[in-house]
Amino acid sequence: MSTSGLLELFVSSLITFFVVIDPPGCAPIYAGLSAGATPIHRRTMAVRAVGVAAAILVVFALFGEALLRGLGISLASFRIAGGIMLFLIALEMVFEKRTQRREDRAANISSDEAEDVSIFPMAMPMIAGPGSIASVMLLMSRNDGLERSAVVMAALASILLLTLVSLLAAGPLMRMLGAKIEAVITRLLGVLLAALAVQFVMDGLAVTLR
Repeated sequence: MSTSGLLELFVSSLITFFVVIDPPGCAPIYAGLSAGATPIHRRTMAVRAVGVAAAILVVFALFGEALLRGLGISLASFRIAGGIMLFLIALEMVFEKRTQRREDRAANISSDEAEDVSIFPMAMPMIAGPGSIASVMLLMSRNDGLERSAVVMAALASILLLTLVSLLAAGPLMRMLGAKIEAVITRLLGVLLAALAVQFVMDGLAVTLR
């Protein structure tokens, strides 16, 4: 394949992953979910979230279709389940149940043991969600051959790196805004996350009911 063709594939894959993973959108939600954690713990969770998401996406890129088919799970069902789980998290953000739970825990344990949100919901389903999993599976299936597959994976790696940078920058930004403004933003983001969760469920149901 020509260099221009590979560049076109890289750009199209990059745009696809940027839209479905949405690094700028993940950052403020992560900041709200990790409020109360120490800066070191925030950084650790950000790195872990992106690392785990990367591992999940690589596995689905290489073996996704066979894995889901073997388990009898459709992407629509996967999307609905992810949406329901995200909606429960969103309710806790809106009604500050997470904040209350963190305060109760703080009376008994050190701040270094703050709630870990890196695996759920950040790595999955926020970063490695139904949309990104479906996208990487589709792009890999459409682009056979080592060279084209490597270009798709390079585009994915670039977006994951951008996501990590976004998550690392979110915490300091939220701290600059102050506790009261952070509480308002957290509730607002909870509403937006709830809407995203409902959209996940609706998309899954739309595919199922076709």
